[in-house]
Amino acid sequence: MQKHRGYLLLTVFVSGMTTLGVELSASRLIDPFFGNSLVIWAAIIGLMLLYLTAGYMIGGRWADRDPRESTLFQITAWGAFLVGLVPFIAGPVLRFSVQGFADYNVGILLGSLTGVLILFSLPITLLGTVSPFAIRLALRDVQHGGNTAGSIYALSTLGSLVGTFLPVLLLIPTIGTRLTFFTFAVILLVVSLGGLFLTHPRRAWVYAPMLVGLVGLNLWWPAGPIKASPGLVYETESSYNYIQVLQQSDGQGGWWRGLQLNEGQGVHSVYNPTYFDYPLVDGVWDYFLIIPYFNNPPYTEGQVERVLVIGSAAGTISKAYSGIYGPIPIDGVEIDPGIIEVGRNWFDMTEPNLTVHAQDGRYFLANTAHTYDVIAVDAYRPPYIPFHLTTREFFQEIYDHLNEDGVMAINAGRTSTDYSLVEALGGTMRAVFPNVYVMDMPDYGSSLGNSLVIATKQPTKMDNFAQNVAQLQHPLLRVVADRSLNTRLWELPPQDLVFTDDKAPVEQVIHGLIFRYLLGGS
Repeated sequence: MQKHRGYLLLTVFVSGMTTLGVELSASRLIDPFFGNSLVIWAAIIGLMLLYLTAGYMIGGRWADRDPRESTLFQITAWGAFLVGLVPFIAGPVLRFSVQGFADYNVGILLGSLTGVLILFSLPITLLGTVSPFAIRLALRDVQHGGNTAGSIYALSTLGSLVGTFLPVLLLIPTIGTRLTFFTFAVILLVVSLGGLFLTHPRRAWVYAPMLVGLVGLNLWWPAGPIKASPGLVYETESSYNYIQVLQQSDGQGGWWRGLQLNEGQGVHSVYNPTYFDYPLVDGVWDYFLIIPYFNNPPYTEGQVERVLVIGSAAGTISKAYSGIYGPIPIDGVEIDPGIIEVGRNWFDMTEPNLTVHAQDGRYFLANTAHTYDVIAVDAYRPPYIPFHLTTREFFQEIYDHLNEDGVMAINAGRTSTDYSLVEALGGTMRAVFPNVYVMDMPDYGSSLGNSLVIATKQPTKMDNFAQNVAQLQHPLLRVVADRSLNTRLWELPPQDLVFTDDKAPVEQVIHGLIFRYLLGGS
């Protein structure tokens, strides 16, 4: 048993690395379809622990019945092979889940998520057998049993540490999710085949076709887009997102581009180069242009001198501000460098007055000395908003970075009758700002929509907006103002629910909104 002890320890290390690598990569595989909320993470981690628990029990009994190194290497070979198959089997199931999102069919959604998570049961259970099996093989006498078990588990955990950071920092951003699974599978499979050649050469040749099969699948089965979206012209995968650029005709001889993330139901940026002197895009982004006019009158266009956009995506808001207010300094904050690169290459996000920071919004606010006349928050990833960008502490940071007549606004989703998320965000803002207003975006007949929740640093009145926009000189601002006056607009009173860094149940609010909608609400 001790002849190949070093190789046995290598197998333990690589198995631990693969287990955590698969867990992290599983979240990335599921993320484009179901998001990365706490519920999804709990499902992934909980089921992975369940599979490992089963593996520990099975592995211990298996090792007692058949304590041979070749048996262990066959187990890890099967585990590796199944890991490599996961993205190919999961693909059709996840594509099916897109239909569930399109139709808001809860059965399809839950079924798809459950099906994908079950896919990991066999490979993770097999990998869970490795440590108890290795302890049984490495154990020389009971007197040193504790030291042997501790060393095996320490080595497995060290491999898990490598498997935690390797996909996040290197593999997924560089080669994508599917090839990340392939990389872990091949490394473990090569180690397993090496162990079989050392202990049972004839059996090794039986398992060698597994390696050929995985290589062949990845060479001859094209990855393709996760969903064959109409007009797809570019796709890439970053550390944070699966990014798609869609291009379609505008019906007038030109075309427009849209930024879509993670197969979500929303478009995060829009760009139409056909009319370079018309920066409006007829979407929620346009309405951020007129939020300064909730200030006390008279408030004029010339008073907007510096703007911050948190969640700047591919630069739709900053392009509109630059086109209408001129080359005023604009800071854009976007956590994903991949989106910033796409914005520059595909959305002409090259305004000389725009500085884009690849940072988290809270981190940027904590480290900048600038103050702003307008702060726009559009870090919205349907249906979720990062919880730390919804709390009283976050809005206090914004308050502190606004000039005396500054205004902020955040984009929030809703249905035609359910304003629970709007009210929760507005109520939290109301705990910091003296006045908070809600402006509904046109929903064009849909039962789903968006609202801007707007807060002023100075005490203001509802009538201020109408007085200020009546004096606007820029024709495009007048266009947006006229549209806004035909939407539902009201002042939000204080609310009971206030999110804090310690307690921000934003996901519960969103899940409740979705659940009520699925049950037939609107």
